[in-house]
Amino acid sequence: MIRLLFFFVLVLALGFGFAWLADRPGDLSIVWQDRRIEMSLMTAVTVIVSLIAAIMIGWWLIRTIILSPRTVARYFRANKRDRGYQALSTGLLAAGSGDAAMARKMNKRTKGLLKADQEPLIHLLDVQAALIEGRHEEARKLFAAMAEDPETKLLGLRGLYLEAQRQGADEAAQHYAETAADSAPHLPWAGAAALSYRTREGKWDEALKLLDRQRHAGTIAAADADRTKAVLLTARAREHVDSDPSGARDDALAALKLAPGFPPAAVIATKALLRQDNLSKAAKILQAAWKINPHPEIAEAYVHARIGDTSADRLKRAERLEKLKPLNPQSLEAVARAALDAHRFDLAREKAEASARLQPCEGIYLLLADIEEAETDDQGRVRHWLSQAVRAPRDPAWTADGYVSETWEPVSPVSGKLDAFEWKVPVEQLAGPSIDNQPPAEAFDRAMASLPPIARVAKPDTASVSNGASETEAPVADPLVEATATAEKPAEASPAAVKAKPLPVIDADVVPDTKPQPVPSSGAAAKSAVNGNAEPKDRVAATAEAADAEPGKAADGSEPKQPGKPVEADKTVKAGTAATSGKATEAPVTTEADPEAEARAKEEAFLTHRPDDPGIDVNAEPEKPSGRFRLF
Repeated sequence: MIRLLFFFVLVLALGFGFAWLADRPGDLSIVWQDRRIEMSLMTAVTVIVSLIAAIMIGWWLIRTIILSPRTVARYFRANKRDRGYQALSTGLLAAGSGDAAMARKMNKRTKGLLKADQEPLIHLLDVQAALIEGRHEEARKLFAAMAEDPETKLLGLRGLYLEAQRQGADEAAQHYAETAADSAPHLPWAGAAALSYRTREGKWDEALKLLDRQRHAGTIAAADADRTKAVLLTARAREHVDSDPSGARDDALAALKLAPGFPPAAVIATKALLRQDNLSKAAKILQAAWKINPHPEIAEAYVHARIGDTSADRLKRAERLEKLKPLNPQSLEAVARAALDAHRFDLAREKAEASARLQPCEGIYLLLADIEEAETDDQGRVRHWLSQAVRAPRDPAWTADGYVSETWEPVSPVSGKLDAFEWKVPVEQLAGPSIDNQPPAEAFDRAMASLPPIARVAKPDTASVSNGASETEAPVADPLVEATATAEKPAEASPAAVKAKPLPVIDADVVPDTKPQPVPSSGAAAKSAVNGNAEPKDRVAATAEAADAEPGKAADGSEPKQPGKPVEADKTVKAGTAATSGKATEAPVTTEADPEAEARAKEEAFLTHRPDDPGIDVNAEPEKPSGRFRLF
């Protein structure tokens, strides 16, 4: 645009000059070597301008011809560089997307078009291709070579740090992080890693120096830097509170200025001041921290600050805390505990109950149980408060990464993170998987396996019913239970195995349509069963006798029928045995179904059904007898 404007101005100036000369005509005469040349002024100016333009054009042509080889070489070199950068860009994109084949292909093309010593990104593409293909040893060597180059030193150190972390080499990772943090403290990853390693080893002085460098470099916010510095100062003060009380006091007070109300700093400052017999200043520090953050550790340190105080004196100090922070659960609990020590049971109960109403937790209910036991020794009331404590939320504690500590710690023992401990309610243990979330068939099988085993009931033999030789009631085979035992051989099972066998799954296809009706063998029990007046306890006794009987035989010692088909329940029995002839005479008797007796029998047999089977409706109308008479 500037060139076009310059050309336009030049043409305009030439036109204006020729117009000005045309308005002022004149002649020009030149005498050179006895020769006289005369021409007009306009012609002379035109010749001069044309001569100058011809000289300029000629010089441009001569210069172009002379410099043409260099120009051609530069053109091809620029074209090659452009194609190399295009391949490099494509390779980096392929490496970022995880395309190892394309990244390797573009890496080879880039090396052929560009020189590795002139373009550091070629090393990055080479390393990325090696990492994608899983060649970690080669990638580590490439990172080490990059760390030797001042231009790619930080990139190589970061790669070596990540590889060391991947292999679990903490010492090597710490070395690379420390080197990177010393070279460039403005790097967030290097500063955070070096600070973490130094705090794990308890190097609080070096950690504070590194934190100051990061703050000056602007890699960490001012608020975060103040909080981190307060934690580091508190950790250093806690370490030197016994050996150097003055230094610990200064560090703790500096931490309280950076983080007002920080309970660990307030407690450590109090310990240091008490070692110097400065009780008044220690009390002021605890009162100021209590106003900002009422914490149980602050209350404990304030109430028991002076050695030799009576329980009444400690109660007064606790009441002073309550005045500073009224209607606070921690204040009320502190007064309640001090009142319990002073045997002021009414005051202790009043404050403890008020604290429980404001913030119910496990500790306050345990305190109420202690109060009740100390005053009245009423075990009923004590158990009441203990039951409330069991159901109440847990007390807050110092928690970090799921780890609960009795005291505050600057570093988490799980993850090594600085300032990870928080005063909060610990996480409750998660419940196990619910059976309702499992597939229906799997849930049904698990439910069946969890039920207690039942005994198999043997079927009565026809001869025992017809002969009437035994006066005891024979056990009656339940058709549903018999259907589940079709695949088993009674003669091979033992009584212990029968009792210990889990409840099998009953298939709905083998359940007979007719409802089962218990049929006693003979005697009065048979008559009562026919009339529908059999008691459930009689059937239960018969079932127990059948369970204790010899395997493969009924309760009366007779051989049962062969399994394989479900027993068909009939509404008929045979009676009227002819003892003289030795043959049984058929005496069909029609029975009426009793719905309540049938329901009790089904419940006693532990009838089960699959989730998709609606089961047997015990409230349904009983089916009428089929009217057919047959022998058992």
